[in-house]
Amino acid sequence: MTLILLGIITGFVSGFFGVGGGMILVPLLLLYGLEMKSAVAVSIMQMVFSSVYGTFLNYKNNKEILKDGILLGIGGFLGGSLSGFIVPNINGQYLKYLFLFIVILAIIRVYSTSLSQSNQVKKHTPYALVFIGFCIGLIAMCIGVGGSVMLTPILVGYMFYNLKDASSLGLFFVIFSSIAGFISLSLAGNMLYSEGLIVGIFSLIGVYFGIKVKNIIQIKSYKNLTLGLYTMILVSILFKL
Repeated sequence: MTLILLGIITGFVSGFFGVGGGMILVPLLLLYGLEMKSAVAVSIMQMVFSSVYGTFLNYKNNKEILKDGILLGIGGFLGGSLSGFIVPNINGQYLKYLFLFIVILAIIRVYSTSLSQSNQVKKHTPYALVFIGFCIGLIAMCIGVGGSVMLTPILVGYMFYNLKDASSLGLFFVIFSSIAGFISLSLAGNMLYSEGLIVGIFSLIGVYFGIKVKNIIQIKSYKNLTLGLYTMILVSILFKL
């Protein structure tokens, strides 16, 4: 029952904020009693479910997310594919500190960005997008998050995407990185299939309602809630450390 509830909550957060769900699921699973590497495995499997379904719903409202998303996704897939070889050889405590550092950077970047959407996007080459995706995919799958927590601040702060559009693109990116991470961890024998399946299936319910709410909420409120989520996750990680 607890895993079902965690799935619904994580799915809502995933759909609303455009994140894979690992940012909230990993800390909750740690509090639930799983060790870090097991929490990462369950989180990655859940992200496959929520990112595919969430992107399908977002695509119906904004078909532009495929443009840069495919390039970012290719890089994310390549980076995420290496996670199965890295996670077993890294101390779980180091992964927690890396997770903490990334959340702090995300809070700073989102807080400092403007709410207005700029029509002038900084120039970026396809190679740059693939490289950004590769770096984010590698780091994200090692700590059990989809990468949106890192990608969205970059898209908003440096490429001037609207925050909601950036979150949709971030969730699309999670498809590539999470599938790669799932395959990699499965081949390495570190995937928890039964727990991940339960959380993943029930996350679809939350994803549906999360995207519904995101599409009607004001952008200012959306930014404040995003900062609130990041802050809550920061506190939970500090508590666990």
